[in-house]
Parts: sequence; C-alpha cells; structure tokens
Amino acid sequence: MACILLLVTTGCSQGETKSAQSIEAVNVNNNVAASNNIPTLRIGYVGSSEPTGPLGWAKKKGILDRELQKAGFKNITFARFPNGPDLNEALVAGQLDVGSLGDTPAIVLRARGQETRLLRITQFNTTAWLVAKKNGARSLAELKDQKIATQKGSYMHRYLLGLLAEAKIAKDVKVVHLMTTEAKAALERGDIAAYATSSDMGPFLKSQGFPVIDSSANHQGLSGTSLVVATESFLAKQPDFPKKFNGILTEAAKDLKANSEEYYQYHAQTTKYPLDIIKISYPLKQISEEPLPAEGVKLLEGTKKFLVLQGLAKSDFKLTDWVVNEQPR
Repeated sequence: MACILLLVTTGCSQGETKSAQSIEAVNVNNNVAASNNIPTLRIGYVGSSEPTGPLGWAKKKGILDRELQKAGFKNITFARFPNGPDLNEALVAGQLDVGSLGDTPAIVLRARGQETRLLRITQFNTTAWLVAKKNGARSLAELKDQKIATQKGSYMHRYLLGLLAEAKIAKDVKVVHLMTTEAKAALERGDIAAYATSSDMGPFLKSQGFPVIDSSANHQGLSGTSLVVATESFLAKQPDFPKKFNGILTEAAKDLKANSEEYYQYHAQTTKYPLDIIKISYPLKQISEEPLPAEGVKLLEGTKKFLVLQGLAKSDFKLTDWVVNEQPR
C-alpha cells in the first residue's frame, strides 16, 4: 500500500521520468512568466502532442486565444505531461496555473491539502478497459496469481482497483505500474497477463486481436471523469477567470458537437489512433456543455469516496468546498 500511495501521489515508478516535452514546456512557461509583466496563462494537460476535448478544440479553433486575450491574457502556454501525477507536481511547484487531467490524480492532490479548485468536468463516463495478452486469460478468475499492469495514479488505475475489489480477487493478483505507451509491447512479450487501459487504447488493442476481459461500462461508478482545476494562488489574482474560462469551454463543447466530423478528424490526427477507434472511444454524449453535469458529479463523488476508503486519498473533503465560485468580484 505504501508503494501504491507513493506512485499515486508522486508519479515515481520503475525508472519513469517526466517526458522531455513536458519539462521543456514548463521551462518555457517559467521563462515567459519571468521575463514579462503582461499576464500569462500556463495550462498543463495529460495526453498527446495537442490537447483534445473542449480545451483542445478551443485552442485549435482560436476560441481560446480570442476570448482570453479579451480577458487580458497576452501569453497562453501549454505543457504536456505523460500522466496526472506528473502534472500534479508542476501544479504544486507553481509551474502551472490550470491543469486538465483525470479525476483520480486531481482528487489525490486535493486530498493532500494542496490548494486547487475544481473549475469544470469536461467529460464523464470515460471508459476504462481490461485487455489480456493473446492466448492468455479470458476472465477475471483466470487472472488469479498473475500480474496486471496499469498506469498508476490514473482513472484506469482506480477502475482496476475497484474491479478487483468487486470481484474479491484484489489479494490474488499483483498490480504493477506501466505507462500506456509500453503496454502493447509488454502484452506481446507476455510480461503481463493483462493491462487496464484508456478509452481509446482499449478498442485499439481489441482491433489488434487482444482479448477484452472487461470494461468500466459494465460497472456502475467505475468509469472516469476528466477535470479542469486551477491553483488558488492563481485564482486569487484572477477572480473573474472561472466564469470566463468556463464560457470558453462551453462554447468549444457546443462547436465540437456541431462539427463532429471535423473534430473527430482532429482528435484522430492528434492521438494517432484510427478514426473509427476515436469515434468508438469518444462518444459526444460524454462531453459536458455545462461545468458540473449531475451525472459527472455523481461519478466524481463515488471516485472520491473509493480513493479515501482505499487510503489512496489522504483525507476526505466536500466536493462543494472544492468547486470554485464562478461569480466575479
């Protein structure tokens, strides 16, 4: 458990380091902030070469630049991170103002007492998948005494722990950390019996002939949510920001749905997954046009309770205390 806690809260793992791109981007952000007196917004995100979802679409379509410049921000910089715990470290270090990440790392950071505020749920019911190696297990029961990997500190990790607890086999399997980028090769070599993976990689691995044992869609409360958080120190200087930023993401979400084919092309190009895989893994009904959709809040509350119960979140807190007040001064 101590190992799991360390991994979830710090992102340290088997020789894992931050990607060169994330470090470079954060350094650029710091240099910009230090060399200018004009307002700079530093955004971190987890994922591909460019952000996806409403945030990525707002960036792609110019909505973000247009509206934030109206709000007085002259510089907007982006930093990409391989996972949520690494992004958390940058928030704690004061290298970011805003973070777009999954629910599990965001909750774990807040539970540590770090001063973040929840701005928005951008996506809910995000599916996680449990995929097995070829010629291997075909059921959860067959995974007993075997090694299952996932990207620790992610919503897939929370799904896997919940699944194993639900099946009452948590003590019978070994859960290890493995980045998503290394999963396919590890399954092919037989280094692991199964991998708990993301909404897009699950269908992709299935298309490559890897058997799917389970998905979070089969279990109430085990799917994920994607969040946007901001540091309290940033919001103290920019009290009008939440309302303005949520307005931007709402506009982007509506535009994304109205131009779904164009968006899916962008998403596929960005993530390097086939178009049909993206359409399967990213149904538009999961994209929220409002900051706090009721279904998303319910999922988030369930995830928080589970993480606290498992000892993965250091302390409990009220979601209502975490949610930012959108009202400007």
